[in-house]
Amino acid sequence: MGMNTLMSTDFNFPGQKSVYKGKVREVYTLENDVLVMVATDRLSAFDVVMPKGIPYKGQILNQIATKMMKDTEDIVPNWLMATPDPNVAVGKACEPFKVEMVIRGYMSGHAAREYKSGKRSLCGVPMPEGMKENDKFPEPIITPATKAEKGDHDEDISKEDILKRGIVSKEDYEVLEKYTRALFQRGTEIAAKRGLILVDTKYEFGKTKDGEIVLIDEIHTPDSSRYFYAEGYEERQEKGEAQKQLSKEFVRQWLISNGFQGLEGQTVPEMSDEYIESVSNRYIELYENITGEQFVKSDISNLQHRILENVTAYLAK
Repeated sequence: MGMNTLMSTDFNFPGQKSVYKGKVREVYTLENDVLVMVATDRLSAFDVVMPKGIPYKGQILNQIATKMMKDTEDIVPNWLMATPDPNVAVGKACEPFKVEMVIRGYMSGHAAREYKSGKRSLCGVPMPEGMKENDKFPEPIITPATKAEKGDHDEDISKEDILKRGIVSKEDYEVLEKYTRALFQRGTEIAAKRGLILVDTKYEFGKTKDGEIVLIDEIHTPDSSRYFYAEGYEERQEKGEAQKQLSKEFVRQWLISNGFQGLEGQTVPEMSDEYIESVSNRYIELYENITGEQFVKSDISNLQHRILENVTAYLAK
């Protein structure tokens, strides 16, 4: 198979000032405070980037995120200006807040692991006694994480510590909280229409040059969120069965079963072409479930050239 994937880029767009390469995205800063964000096909798990890319993954994440931004822009302003290419979003440069706003409607993932270890509070927020994994919280809880410097893991932090350490001002933090709850509420409603439950997710925010707080990065994608299938949720909870989920958890589980958890001395298991194709198909399924639309594969015969042409044409306007 060996399909074409976008593993890294090295563009020089008109007016380009700098470039930042994250785990999955590459962000080009141009003059006039314009950002060009390219979603690559890199796959990251346990904070490690896998050696092979996943066909169409960048397009899928970019298109889910941009669609969700358009579906929420009436309640929360965002950084997005245009999507000139399936893998590219263009928007306003912002100063990012150094916290990720994580919100959880259900006790799953990290929260469930902490709960099992006996903790009854997460990021200073109490968790009720007598809950079991994947139960719904009485109210969604906000459990922020500090944005790690390159290579470090993000760390849980309480609202009190964020304010005490001056990471975000009280006034700004109240806006972040309000926006986080509004987005999660809307995301929950969108998911419900598709037969899904939005379990937990994270949002990132920034401030524009004019001092406006806006939503940045990605939103409601399977990389930043966990979804359950709504059908059969109650029955599975009652029987103590695992929930059917839509997220990249399936990749983590495959890695764990092949002896990899991102720990020192462990090597990433070999991913066969068949396995990579199956991951690509899972991402397409995620896209179609989350958006309720059929996925249209873009032309990947020459990704770099296509992106360069599309972005350059957009900037020329």
